[in-house]
Amino acid sequence: MLNPLDFAGRAVLVTGGTRGIGAGIAARFLAAGADVLVCARTAPAALPEVDGRTARFVAADVRDPYQASAAVRATVDAFGRLDAVVNNAGGAPYADAATVSPRFHAKVIELNLIAPLHVSQAAYAVMREQPGGGAIVMVGSVSGVRPSPGTAAYGAAKAGLHHLAASLAVEWAPAVRINSIVVGMIATELSGEHYADIEAVAGTVPLGRLGTPDDVADACLFLASPLASYVTGAALTVHGGGEWPAYLRAQVGMSGE
Repeated sequence: MLNPLDFAGRAVLVTGGTRGIGAGIAARFLAAGADVLVCARTAPAALPEVDGRTARFVAADVRDPYQASAAVRATVDAFGRLDAVVNNAGGAPYADAATVSPRFHAKVIELNLIAPLHVSQAAYAVMREQPGGGAIVMVGSVSGVRPSPGTAAYGAAKAGLHHLAASLAVEWAPAVRINSIVVGMIATELSGEHYADIEAVAGTVPLGRLGTPDDVADACLFLASPLASYVTGAALTVHGGGEWPAYLRAQVGMSGE
């Protein structure tokens, strides 16, 4: 019986794939046998590598439609095809929505919503012409499905990204499947910059820990694989159960328990 998670001979592009969650996604696809190209604005000190197999790299700012298209073309030139794209590049620092500059908001929305659209358009042009089509995975966030104070533009962009995936899934079927992953709090090498007390934050998650890049990577692998051949337009939540509701803590405090 063939292994549906065997990606040997398949080509994958991971945007923002040089560190954090993106590097974990790239490594997971490498481990599954895929040929992987990662892109980012600057070259990393080391590329994702598994068992002697290393991802290729191309410098690209995917907010620029020409550079986004070039990253797709570089993948095809390197491997002869493009089977899956993971739109992972994104993020935003904390900012007060009342005082932050319009340029800041525009850049956040460009990176987290417009850039994935640029990459997806270029990928679709390739995938629709090849046997078997392809799969696109949007890495979204819980910030797009609940209030996101301090990162309002980021949350709004991720909400738009989830909707974009659902819309493109209808437009581009049956050649290309598009799904999104609603990612919760993830522990990476940058966690200390976002969470003052990682242990306390982990305690708010029902599963009792922050997620890992591997948790996200496994979801990406599933959605890009034949196991998800009838899954498109879906939003897969990867957040450990979410967060304990504040009212429950309030009830415990009031009861003295």
